[in-house]
Amino acid sequence: MSDTARPFSLRSVALAAFLPTLLFSIGEGAIIPLIPIVAHNLGATLAVAGLIAAMVMVGELIGDIPSGWVVARIGERVAMIGASVVSILAVLTCIVAPNALVLGIGIFFVGIATAVFALARHAFMTSYVPLAYRARALSTLGGVFRAGWFVGPFLAAGLLHLTGSTRAVFVVFIVACVGAVVMLLLLPDPASTFGPRRVRAGTGGPASSEGQELAAAESHGLFRTLIVHRAVLVRLGTGAGLIGALRASRTVILPLWAVSIGISEPDTALIIGIAGAIDFALFYASGQIMDRFGRIWVAAPSMVGLGLGHLALAVSHDLSANVQWFIGVAMFLSVANGISSGILMTLGADLAPKDNPAPFLGAWRFTGDFGAAAAPLTVSAVTALVSISVASGVMGVLGLVGAVILARYLPRYATTARRPPAQTKMGVE
Repeated sequence: MSDTARPFSLRSVALAAFLPTLLFSIGEGAIIPLIPIVAHNLGATLAVAGLIAAMVMVGELIGDIPSGWVVARIGERVAMIGASVVSILAVLTCIVAPNALVLGIGIFFVGIATAVFALARHAFMTSYVPLAYRARALSTLGGVFRAGWFVGPFLAAGLLHLTGSTRAVFVVFIVACVGAVVMLLLLPDPASTFGPRRVRAGTGGPASSEGQELAAAESHGLFRTLIVHRAVLVRLGTGAGLIGALRASRTVILPLWAVSIGISEPDTALIIGIAGAIDFALFYASGQIMDRFGRIWVAAPSMVGLGLGHLALAVSHDLSANVQWFIGVAMFLSVANGISSGILMTLGADLAPKDNPAPFLGAWRFTGDFGAAAAPLTVSAVTALVSISVASGVMGVLGLVGAVILARYLPRYATTARRPPAQTKMGVE
């Protein structure tokens, strides 16, 4: 089959790979900024609303463990369809939720579905995109995800103006997931057009794609891999976890802050949508900086920016111009986050063993997702015990600590930290 298959072109799989991802990400981008607001409207305190918002990240962390096995067993396309269906059911649960507890359960399953979808789309691209195109394909995939987070909040703001109901915004995610399923079902399978990419033979059963093997390997022996690579994961992995933590804190603390200072729901969605546009616009620049000057030139400045942004937010809550401060800090945090687009995936690829990278990549992703899950829980706990201003300050300090850790250990463990990859040993191996 592969002998008669047409030559590969990235454009040929763009719709099948990118459009479902864009639709799914638009749905996520529409609801996530409003989760704390919906929880607050159901009677949750500010701290509990933060806890419910954290369920997305907690669900992703839990979903990381079985997602590789699921994708390897049923395939990338079926896994993405299944994740979309689970998301629809979870969102329907959120719509009819009578209290904050049921809302949290629905959001938790959205997180699990997101983990499966994320790994499936990664494996999907790995299966069908040759190595020569892979970096461009994955960087474009990251840009598509950020595009969804840019478009989603604007759709949410428009729907809020039309209906006045925050729960109606969840319909955007349902429509997006239905659209993703339809696209996955109707668009031609890349395997039927180009033939399967490298497959595993000699197993006595149906051949599985390279992407499915990667998905299985990323989850297999996760905790054993954490032990084997504990030196780099404790040091540089802590930095990766703090990157995930500051990114997650930003997505949770901004809508919580808007609730605490009385910004309306449509205005909250609009502000976060504009911030998402800034974030999206910088993804290509981030890749250029990393390739030309080294990873550290986006990693450390991004963490400094995220840390300072959280600290600025912490001291602005009771100011008379707190709304203006909120808008300015939201935009600043988007710039800080946008310049590090793709840093975790890139560092994972740099650090992974060349002969068998998948288990390490699974452990590396787990460290980042662990930080992303822990940060909103920390924000919620500190808000409950003290205040949201102190919670923002704590995250700001952690951001600066993360910058120090990355500056200390990136040059030691990743030779691409300070120089372009082509000029390093890692780049020529």
